[in-house]
Amino acid sequence: MIMIITVCMTAGFQETVQNKIFDFWGHIRIQEKQPSQSVIEKMNPIEKNDSLIQQLERHPAILSVHPFATQYALLKTRNEMEGILLKGVDKKVGWNKYAAFLKKGSVPKIESSDFSRGILVSQQQANRLQLQVNDSLVLYFTQQEGHPRARKVFIAGIFQTGIDEYDRLFALVDIRMIRQVNGWNEKQVGGYEIFLRDPSTLDKIANELYQGESFPATWDAIPIKNVTPQLFDWLNMQVVTRNVLITIMTVVALINLITSLLVLVLERIQMIGILKALGAADTTIQRIFLRYALLLTTSGIVLGTFLAFVLMFLQQKTGFIQLDESAYYIDKIEFKIMPLPIALIMAGTLVISLFVLLLPTLLVKKISPIRAIRFS
Repeated sequence: MIMIITVCMTAGFQETVQNKIFDFWGHIRIQEKQPSQSVIEKMNPIEKNDSLIQQLERHPAILSVHPFATQYALLKTRNEMEGILLKGVDKKVGWNKYAAFLKKGSVPKIESSDFSRGILVSQQQANRLQLQVNDSLVLYFTQQEGHPRARKVFIAGIFQTGIDEYDRLFALVDIRMIRQVNGWNEKQVGGYEIFLRDPSTLDKIANELYQGESFPATWDAIPIKNVTPQLFDWLNMQVVTRNVLITIMTVVALINLITSLLVLVLERIQMIGILKALGAADTTIQRIFLRYALLLTTSGIVLGTFLAFVLMFLQQKTGFIQLDESAYYIDKIEFKIMPLPIALIMAGTLVISLFVLLLPTLLVKKISPIRAIRFS
């Protein structure tokens, strides 16, 4: 039961947190090569390549491709000022992929003529700066050649990803605002976010895109796990922790099984002696104990699996086991049913248990009928 819950809980936790990262950033980022800069900070623009983008959108492994841009800014309220990193979102996306993160308000309304002045700030930023939906703000953009540029905006909505690195730093705006502030033309973007149908193919597709003949030499295709490696390293550590826990639980369970059957054999020494005196072979007596152990083991596996599924079902429906989102990036325990690992756990437990339970039954061969009958 505990091993099944541990495997499903780890898988559910990883999938939920990864989906948050993918929903915010996509699976692969295409941008200009910037070896001396962080891949997450302000970037140099690239020219739209419509033929390449159409080719990517026809790729069977790619779900969608969306332009984006990032830009540092100072966010000023009436009493406070704070540095943030703006992420520009293209109207083609429709902001739909961010709607799941919304806590208050709505996504900005995108007009066809001018850029939207609506902005999405995180719940963390709103709490820190005491902001509400529809509050007015001023964004200041530093310029190398002169005075900073200011843009007046209003809070269209408040979002929360649950990932501290994003909620602390990012705000979402219309990509056309970033274009206008930087003096880019309509064919320039910061980069592209690629969403895949199967996240497990992330590295393969990124390498395939980068090696493609039509892929510009000055562009880079970066898997999102290379953009925020600390998050994915932390997620991978959960797998290591899971494996250690399962190993410890397996060892403890096997020790308990051996001890239980050993006690069972010792408690029935007199019965074993009588059976031997009546002509029963050692293998026959061993099979009696093994069948009894098999019954107990099988019953335990079936009952444990049933209770594990009941607990996981209740958690998925009610969410009664809560978590600190600031520490774990999710607010409740999530489970992902893994049929193959569950079947392997059940089969492996049965096989290993039977193999280990052979050890106590070897005592049967050492028992003398005369001494056993006298033993009481």
